[in-house]
Amino acid sequence: MSLKFKVGQSCLTEPRPSNEDYMGIATPADEQLGIKGALIAVADGVSPNAGGGEASEMTVRRVSADYYATPDTGETNASLDKVRNAANRWVLAQAVARKDLAGMATTISLMVLRGQRYYLAHVGDTQIYRLRQNELTLLTTDHVWDRPDMRHVLTRAVGLDKHLTVDFAEGALDAGDLFALMSDGVWDVHSHKDLHEGLNAFNDTQMIAEHLTKKAISLGGQDNATAIIVKIEEIGEDTLSELISGGRHLRLPPKLHVGEAIDDYEIETLVHETRSSLIYKVRNTKSRQLCVLITLHPLLAEDTEACQALLNEEWLGKRVMSQFFPQIFPVSIEKRSKLYYLMSWHEGATLQAMLDTGHHFTATETSRYGANLMRGLGALHRFNVVHHDIKPANTHIGYEKRLRILDLGVALSIGGGNLTSMQNPGTPSFMAPELFEGETAGTATDIYAAGVTLYHLLTRRYPFGEIEPFQRPKFGVPVPPTRYRPDIPQWLENIVSKAVARDSELRFETAEEMALALEHCELKPILAQTCTSLIARANLIK
Repeated sequence: MSLKFKVGQSCLTEPRPSNEDYMGIATPADEQLGIKGALIAVADGVSPNAGGGEASEMTVRRVSADYYATPDTGETNASLDKVRNAANRWVLAQAVARKDLAGMATTISLMVLRGQRYYLAHVGDTQIYRLRQNELTLLTTDHVWDRPDMRHVLTRAVGLDKHLTVDFAEGALDAGDLFALMSDGVWDVHSHKDLHEGLNAFNDTQMIAEHLTKKAISLGGQDNATAIIVKIEEIGEDTLSELISGGRHLRLPPKLHVGEAIDDYEIETLVHETRSSLIYKVRNTKSRQLCVLITLHPLLAEDTEACQALLNEEWLGKRVMSQFFPQIFPVSIEKRSKLYYLMSWHEGATLQAMLDTGHHFTATETSRYGANLMRGLGALHRFNVVHHDIKPANTHIGYEKRLRILDLGVALSIGGGNLTSMQNPGTPSFMAPELFEGETAGTATDIYAAGVTLYHLLTRRYPFGEIEPFQRPKFGVPVPPTRYRPDIPQWLENIVSKAVARDSELRFETAEEMALALEHCELKPILAQTCTSLIARANLIK
């Protein structure tokens, strides 16, 4: 079930000669509406010159465009916070660059409707109201001087200060909710009672918007009058929750054999089997296209958390669009008879499979694969996702030599509302020391795991020794990889040692930084890390 709503809008310029109000409505279709939601905004520009209209228009346009360019896995308020900073910097830059725009600024009140919730971002004196069960509530606070004779003077606005503070709020949607976004040319003329009666005057949102703006002018309003009315007809579901909710009726398939079919897909071979998952190479019976079918072992049929984790993996995979990851096939829940998902098929082998067959990884080969691995991790981190289980078995090399990162089964969406029950410690020997202390996984733990992966490719060992499940390891000083491979060049050893540093602050700050170090090789070698003394490690120096 998707979110359904109606929108009405009206903007009257008179009696002013120019319009400094601007409104924006973005209602993407289908899946994008469920992922990012609809964005509705009203802005009212101010300027001692002629830049108020430009400030309001460009702020709304920029915020709308930038919001839909933010990662799909990000939290809505966090995405809005990023784009408001960019809009504020743009307005300030324009005011400096053009003398005729000096002093321009704008208020903005915007609302994102997504799934079952609404999200608000507000600065200035435009306002947002909600009419629910005939009770009218003001959802925003005006940022003006608290004196009767200075109520028109803004204390906060886009373009007013380098450090812009915006009010954020959110709440649940109900069918029948009526939201009104208005400039002060409307709400300042109407009393609270007038607004309540106006919102109840018609059933049609467009008629309500026109009624409020026209009445504001007729009552003697001297400012531009802008109003957007939104009526919620049906609430949707949250993005991940929608997938999980829709997939609750699906049962795990039995273990499938070559030649058997599931929906439109014929099993060609069982590619990989673990205690929890089954991965098949399948062919679409209609298009003949090869793809990968991923499901869980039938023994987990009653494990709700494992089934939710599989759907979480699909949800994240759909949103991570990069050449370093296989792509998820868009097969709706309604078209599946069992619980599984599909992704693109690529000929090749994992780095672990190459190790198992005796492949010898040279320093050049390792640095090349390592650089691509870090590029892929950098892309993942920009989507606000931590992989949480980087290792050779989850790194695939295609026949065209392209590296792809596999298995988002235990990945974490930073601020994206992952269920805590889905979190998994990953593979012990590749886990960063801080994870054993109960800290949350982050970009630094992915960088550590990538460093251990390169270490293992070169030496078939681990920097702190192999760690067994449920073991409580003690981390000392990592063994230099040259102890096992004296032919490893110093520049490569320095990179690997920095990545697997026990202290997360001593590692590379970003995946891109490590990728550059691997790409530059001996041309721009990084310095070897200094050893920490026994006294310092024992915390005897203050």
